[in-house]
Amino acid sequence: LRQRLAVASAAAAVATAGWLYLRHEKERERRQRHARQLRALALSQGDFELRDTAGNPRRKADFLGTWVLLYFGFTHCPDVCPEQLEKLSRALELLERDAALPPLQPLFVTVDPERDDAAALARYLRDFHPRLLGLTGSPERVREAAAAFRVYVSAGPRDADGDYVVDHSVVTFLLDPDGFFRDCYNRSSTAEEVARSVRRHMENYEPLLP
Repeated sequence: LRQRLAVASAAAAVATAGWLYLRHEKERERRQRHARQLRALALSQGDFELRDTAGNPRRKADFLGTWVLLYFGFTHCPDVCPEQLEKLSRALELLERDAALPPLQPLFVTVDPERDDAAALARYLRDFHPRLLGLTGSPERVREAAAAFRVYVSAGPRDADGDYVVDHSVVTFLLDPDGFFRDCYNRSSTAEEVARSVRRHMENYEPLLP
Protein backbone atom coordinates (compact mmCIF):
# COMPACT_ATOMS: atom_id res chain seq x y z
CA LEU A 1 0.00 0.00 0.00
CA ARG A 2 2.80 2.38 0.91
CA GLN A 3 4.49 1.65 -2.38
CA ARG A 4 1.28 2.39 -4.27
CA LEU A 5 0.85 5.66 -2.38
CA ALA A 6 4.43 6.63 -3.14
CA VAL A 7 3.95 5.87 -6.82
CA ALA A 8 0.68 7.81 -6.87
CA SER A 9 2.30 10.77 -5.11
CA ALA A 10 5.19 10.76 -7.55
CA ALA A 11 2.81 10.60 -10.49
CA ALA A 12 0.79 13.48 -9.07
CA ALA A 13 3.95 15.53 -8.58
CA VAL A 14 5.04 14.87 -12.16
CA ALA A 15 1.58 15.79 -13.45
CA THR A 16 1.57 19.00 -11.40
CA ALA A 17 5.03 19.93 -12.62
CA GLY A 18 3.96 19.26 -16.19
CA TRP A 19 0.84 21.38 -15.78
CA LEU A 20 2.85 24.25 -14.29
CA TYR A 21 5.34 24.04 -17.13
CA LEU A 22 2.59 24.11 -19.75
CA ARG A 23 0.94 27.07 -18.03
CA HIS A 24 4.27 28.90 -17.95
CA GLU A 25 4.84 28.19 -21.65
CA LYS A 26 1.35 29.36 -22.55
CA GLU A 27 1.89 32.59 -20.62
CA ARG A 28 5.25 33.12 -22.32
CA GLU A 29 3.68 32.54 -25.73
CA ARG A 30 0.86 34.97 -24.86
CA ARG A 31 3.33 37.68 -23.92
CA GLN A 32 5.39 37.11 -27.05
CA ARG A 33 2.25 37.23 -29.19
CA HIS A 34 1.22 40.47 -27.49
CA ALA A 35 4.66 41.95 -28.12
CA ARG A 36 4.46 40.99 -31.81
CA GLN A 37 1.05 42.63 -32.07
CA LEU A 38 2.38 45.83 -30.57
CA ARG A 39 5.39 45.79 -32.86
CA ALA A 40 3.00 45.52 -35.79
CA LEU A 41 1.52 48.89 -34.90
CA ALA A 42 3.13 51.61 -36.97
CA LEU A 43 3.34 53.92 -33.99
CA SER A 44 5.34 51.34 -32.07
CA GLN A 45 7.98 51.59 -34.77
CA GLY A 46 8.26 55.38 -34.43
CA ASP A 47 11.75 56.64 -33.73
CA PHE A 48 13.69 59.89 -33.91
CA GLU A 49 17.25 61.17 -34.15
CA LEU A 50 17.20 64.65 -32.63
CA ARG A 51 19.06 66.81 -30.12
CA ASP A 52 17.93 68.21 -26.79
CA THR A 53 18.38 71.79 -25.59
CA ALA A 54 21.85 70.95 -24.26
CA GLY A 55 22.94 69.67 -27.66
CA ASN A 56 22.90 66.00 -26.66
CA PRO A 57 21.80 63.50 -29.33
CA ARG A 58 18.53 61.81 -28.42
CA ARG A 59 16.71 58.75 -29.76
CA LYS A 60 13.66 56.89 -28.55
CA ALA A 61 15.95 54.16 -27.24
CA ASP A 62 17.39 56.66 -24.73
CA PHE A 63 14.05 56.64 -22.91
CA LEU A 64 13.51 52.89 -22.69
CA GLY A 65 12.63 51.96 -19.13
CA THR A 66 10.66 55.19 -18.67
CA TRP A 67 7.11 56.21 -19.52
CA VAL A 68 7.04 59.05 -22.07
CA LEU A 69 4.48 61.70 -23.00
CA LEU A 70 5.43 63.04 -26.43
CA TYR A 71 4.00 66.17 -28.05
CA PHE A 72 4.86 67.82 -31.40
CA GLY A 73 4.53 71.60 -31.66
CA PHE A 74 6.47 74.84 -32.16
CA THR A 75 7.45 77.86 -30.08
CA HIS A 76 5.75 80.45 -32.32
CA CYS A 77 2.40 78.71 -31.97
CA PRO A 78 -0.06 81.43 -30.89
CA ASP A 79 -2.45 79.40 -28.74
CA VAL A 80 -2.79 75.65 -29.27
CA CYS A 81 0.72 74.59 -28.23
CA PRO A 82 0.82 76.71 -25.05
CA GLU A 83 -2.61 75.35 -24.18
CA GLN A 84 -1.48 71.75 -24.70
CA LEU A 85 1.77 72.21 -22.78
CA GLU A 86 -0.10 73.80 -19.87
CA LYS A 87 -2.42 70.79 -19.86
CA LEU A 88 0.53 68.40 -20.04
CA SER A 89 2.23 70.19 -17.16
CA ARG A 90 -0.93 69.98 -15.07
CA ALA A 91 -1.30 66.25 -15.78
CA LEU A 92 2.30 65.70 -14.70
CA GLU A 93 1.70 67.59 -11.46
CA LEU A 94 -1.32 65.41 -10.72
CA LEU A 95 0.67 62.22 -11.33
CA GLU A 96 3.64 63.43 -9.27
CA ARG A 97 1.44 63.55 -6.18
CA ASP A 98 1.71 59.75 -6.04
CA ALA A 99 5.34 58.86 -5.30
CA ALA A 100 4.59 55.18 -5.94
CA LEU A 101 4.07 55.76 -9.67
CA PRO A 102 7.04 55.14 -12.00
CA PRO A 103 8.97 57.99 -13.67
CA LEU A 104 7.36 59.83 -16.58
CA GLN A 105 9.38 61.89 -19.07
CA PRO A 106 7.57 64.62 -21.04
CA LEU A 107 9.03 65.47 -24.47
CA PHE A 108 8.33 68.42 -26.76
CA VAL A 109 9.44 67.89 -30.37
CA THR A 110 9.46 70.96 -32.57
CA VAL A 111 7.88 70.89 -36.02
CA ASP A 112 9.59 74.19 -36.88
CA PRO A 113 13.36 73.55 -36.79
CA GLU A 114 14.08 76.67 -38.85
CA ARG A 115 13.17 78.90 -35.89
CA ASP A 116 13.28 76.46 -32.98
CA ASP A 117 16.94 75.85 -32.29
CA ALA A 118 18.13 74.59 -28.90
CA ALA A 119 18.30 78.06 -27.35
CA ALA A 120 14.80 79.02 -28.54
CA LEU A 121 13.36 75.78 -27.18
CA ALA A 122 15.08 76.23 -23.82
CA ARG A 123 13.69 79.76 -23.43
CA TYR A 124 10.20 78.70 -24.45
CA LEU A 125 9.96 75.67 -22.17
CA ARG A 126 10.91 77.64 -19.04
CA ASP A 127 7.26 78.64 -18.75
CA PHE A 128 6.09 75.04 -18.43
CA HIS A 129 6.89 71.93 -16.39
CA PRO A 130 10.57 71.91 -15.33
CA ARG A 131 11.13 68.35 -16.56
CA LEU A 132 9.75 69.03 -20.04
CA LEU A 133 12.57 68.22 -22.46
CA GLY A 134 12.72 69.97 -25.82
CA LEU A 135 14.00 68.23 -28.95
CA THR A 136 15.01 69.74 -32.29
CA GLY A 137 17.23 68.87 -35.23
CA SER A 138 17.72 69.36 -38.94
CA PRO A 139 14.60 69.83 -41.08
CA GLU A 140 15.12 66.33 -42.47
CA ARG A 141 15.37 64.72 -39.03
CA VAL A 142 12.33 66.61 -37.76
CA ARG A 143 10.29 65.54 -40.80
CA GLU A 144 11.35 61.93 -40.22
CA ALA A 145 10.33 62.09 -36.56
CA ALA A 146 6.92 63.55 -37.39
CA ALA A 147 6.35 60.97 -40.13
CA ALA A 148 7.36 58.13 -37.80
CA PHE A 149 4.52 59.13 -35.45
CA ARG A 150 2.06 59.95 -38.25
CA VAL A 151 2.01 63.63 -37.31
CA TYR A 152 0.76 65.97 -40.02
CA VAL A 153 2.95 69.07 -40.52
CA SER A 154 2.50 71.89 -43.04
CA ALA A 155 4.07 75.35 -42.90
CA GLY A 156 1.77 78.15 -44.02
CA PRO A 157 2.60 81.11 -46.27
CA ARG A 158 4.96 83.79 -44.98
CA ASP A 159 3.68 87.28 -44.30
CA ALA A 160 5.45 90.55 -45.13
CA ASP A 161 7.71 90.11 -42.11
CA GLY A 162 8.61 86.55 -43.05
CA ASP A 163 6.54 85.13 -40.21
CA TYR A 164 4.43 82.01 -40.67
CA VAL A 165 2.34 79.47 -38.79
CA VAL A 166 2.86 75.71 -38.90
CA ASP A 167 -0.27 73.59 -39.11
CA HIS A 168 0.19 70.25 -37.34
CA SER A 169 -1.62 67.39 -35.64
CA VAL A 170 -2.60 68.21 -32.07
CA VAL A 171 -2.01 64.97 -30.21
CA THR A 172 0.07 63.77 -27.25
CA PHE A 173 1.41 60.22 -27.39
CA LEU A 174 1.95 57.91 -24.42
CA LEU A 175 4.84 55.45 -24.80
CA ASP A 176 5.46 52.68 -22.29
CA PRO A 177 8.89 51.67 -20.87
CA ASP A 178 9.33 49.23 -23.78
CA GLY A 179 9.00 52.14 -26.21
CA PHE A 180 5.59 50.99 -27.45
CA PHE A 181 2.65 53.28 -28.19
CA ARG A 182 -0.03 52.87 -25.50
CA ASP A 183 -2.45 55.76 -25.92
CA CYS A 184 -2.91 59.24 -27.32
CA TYR A 185 -4.73 62.37 -26.17
CA ASN A 186 -6.21 65.05 -28.40
CA ARG A 187 -7.06 68.68 -27.82
CA SER A 188 -10.35 67.88 -26.09
CA SER A 189 -8.72 65.68 -23.41
CA THR A 190 -8.46 67.42 -20.04
CA ALA A 191 -5.42 67.26 -17.75
CA GLU A 192 -7.42 65.16 -15.32
CA GLU A 193 -8.42 62.71 -18.06
CA VAL A 194 -4.83 62.41 -19.25
CA ALA A 195 -3.58 61.80 -15.70
CA ARG A 196 -6.23 59.14 -15.04
CA SER A 197 -5.46 57.38 -18.30
CA VAL A 198 -1.69 57.41 -17.74
CA ARG A 199 -2.15 56.10 -14.20
CA ARG A 200 -4.35 53.27 -15.45
CA HIS A 201 -1.78 52.25 -18.05
CA MET A 202 0.98 52.34 -15.46
CA GLU A 203 -0.97 50.21 -13.00
CA ASN A 204 -1.86 47.61 -15.65
CA TYR A 205 1.55 47.55 -17.32
CA GLU A 206 3.40 44.27 -17.85
CA PRO A 207 6.90 44.36 -19.38
CA LEU A 208 6.92 42.78 -22.82
CA LEU A 209 10.61 42.86 -23.63
CA PRO A 210 13.45 41.01 -21.83
